[in-house]
Amino acid sequence: MSDFTGETKDGTQGNIEELMRLFPQVVTETKDGNGRLVRSVDFVALRELLGDDTSENDERYDFTWAGKKEAMREAARPTRKTLRPCKEESKNWDTTRNLYIEGDNLEALKILENTYHGQVKMIYIDPPYNTGKDFIYHDDTSRSKHEEKIVAGEIDEETDERFTINPETNGRYHSDWCSMMYPRLVLARKLLRDDGVIFISIDDNEVKNVRELGNYVFGETNFIAQIVVDATPKNDPYVVSTAHEYCVVFCKNVGKIKEAGYGVHNPLYDQVVQIYNNGGANYAQIEVELKKFYKDASLQDDNIANYKYADERGVFRTGPLDDPQSSGPKDERINPLTGNKCMTPTRGWGCSPATWEVWKKNGEILFPKDDEHLPSRKVYITSDRLDVMRAYFKVQTRKDTDALKKLFGTSVAPFSNPKPMEMIRTFVENCSDANMLVVDFFSGSGTTFHAVLSQNCMDNGHRKVILIQLPEKIEESSRQSNKERKVTQAAVQFLMEHGLPCNVCEIGKERIRRAGEKILAEWTEKLKSRENELALGGDGAAGVSALPPDIGFRVFKVSDSNMEDVFYSPNEVTQTMLPGMVNNVKEGRTGLDLLISTRLEWGLSIDCPIDEETVDGKTVFSVDGGQMLACFETGITDAFVKKLAMRKPQFAIFRDIDFKDSAAKINAREIFKAVCGKDAPTEVRFL
Repeated sequence: MSDFTGETKDGTQGNIEELMRLFPQVVTETKDGNGRLVRSVDFVALRELLGDDTSENDERYDFTWAGKKEAMREAARPTRKTLRPCKEESKNWDTTRNLYIEGDNLEALKILENTYHGQVKMIYIDPPYNTGKDFIYHDDTSRSKHEEKIVAGEIDEETDERFTINPETNGRYHSDWCSMMYPRLVLARKLLRDDGVIFISIDDNEVKNVRELGNYVFGETNFIAQIVVDATPKNDPYVVSTAHEYCVVFCKNVGKIKEAGYGVHNPLYDQVVQIYNNGGANYAQIEVELKKFYKDASLQDDNIANYKYADERGVFRTGPLDDPQSSGPKDERINPLTGNKCMTPTRGWGCSPATWEVWKKNGEILFPKDDEHLPSRKVYITSDRLDVMRAYFKVQTRKDTDALKKLFGTSVAPFSNPKPMEMIRTFVENCSDANMLVVDFFSGSGTTFHAVLSQNCMDNGHRKVILIQLPEKIEESSRQSNKERKVTQAAVQFLMEHGLPCNVCEIGKERIRRAGEKILAEWTEKLKSRENELALGGDGAAGVSALPPDIGFRVFKVSDSNMEDVFYSPNEVTQTMLPGMVNNVKEGRTGLDLLISTRLEWGLSIDCPIDEETVDGKTVFSVDGGQMLACFETGITDAFVKKLAMRKPQFAIFRDIDFKDSAAKINAREIFKAVCGKDAPTEVRFL
């Protein structure tokens, strides 16, 4: 019997497990439709536990739309899909840690959840803006007409009564869009780390619903910002010419975010610190040089120009020591320069007496030389200081379009409205984590991948990326504008010239291949400059890693399960079906296919090194330096099993049909137990 189900976790059961962790007394067991025991919630016990805080009042604030219940069920519904590796379309398969997944992003997110739950620091998505022309994902194509009317809001799901609404109104579009986005955001939240964030690009059409969906999924307290992205003005204004879109930001846990140290490095700080270092102990001259630097760089009106003082600790600005809330203590505090009481701020002190003493001891308070002025707080500048990212971006969309044309060598960019690479790179930098995992599940032309590669090259980071994109067909449409039609024609021509299928994924993969090579060339030039400087007796160019950036990606495609559907009730099994149930693996599936699907179901990563070896004439997959050994070939013997067991892997996988009988399977597990012992047991499973 197989140890694998070929199915992702049931989201509803996962929610019940979370509830059981908090309130075990409200979880019980019942039988599902197949007679299997499953956990369920005792709502009577839950209501008793919550007491009078439960509400049955129909008049309460609630964000809803036609099809909400089905969208919630879709988020929890498991999938029997899997990912099939595509080595021939990958780049640097053996060494890369980046993934490109081709297929429906809802299915892909469900497949990835078990492996990447709570591991993603940043998600960026650019979903369809729902302008009336965008492609909308329809997740359930098997609905009956009656179900479609329920989803559309024409029939009440509970009472089966018809609503008196017009299904052609604009609300239908918003409902479909919300139903598309909701389950994806639920799964995105599960992938995020506790200190993780999600950036969602959107325009006026759905920004309200993005905010509402975000509040519903992530919690209103975890809303971070609604960034204004100021771009090119629209060509068809009526009353007001709009030139901006938005990027809505939510986090997983705002408490953890505050501890995570988000921020963007300001290169001006390096220059200010360099002026200080060059000035020695002549603080007056340093202040003169700082003033000159700000003037020459036209920075007099910038906040950085406030850093105009210097002492033995560095360059600093001064700030008030009163309480902005006008509720601070008003105790007496002594000015050490005069020996007298300091003036007390009318709004009270902005720190406690204990904090005051710490700041005074550390030289962080600037005391006046008389008793007629208030003391102030010194705030020092350092080269490693991070600035909080502002909620406004000025972007030049033409710049990114021109860069795409240059990258592809075409006169017209083969992708319309590419996202601003520099903006997404700033989002990546703002996360302040050089080893984080970034996900984009509406990846389009692959801008997020390009941005991560760029930031890795800038700070020698080792960030990893997962891109997910539906292979939407690229073809001309009567609904397209002349500009859109030219973009489509450029994309089709490029793909046909290179013998590639005409879909969005091919544009995305080609873009990140070319972007990777460009960044690798830039790294090579920097490394050569460093080596030349070293040869001339210098200390080498700073900030250049000796290791090349990871510009590769493994391609996977969402596919049906590798396993035959053999889950039948006894009365459904016929004599003609029995031969096909001997081998439960679908014809044409390779050993690598099986390896990837088993790792996903086991919750193990699919970006680690995979080596193929030959043992006794059989192909053995050795994963992550021998952590897992897998063989999917017939004729498994005790001697063969013992050879693998001697290597003491953490995991070992075989197929049922590759053993002559059940006794041989049992014996295989016993061999691993005997060889590996209790201290380092191997988990053995069978397909």
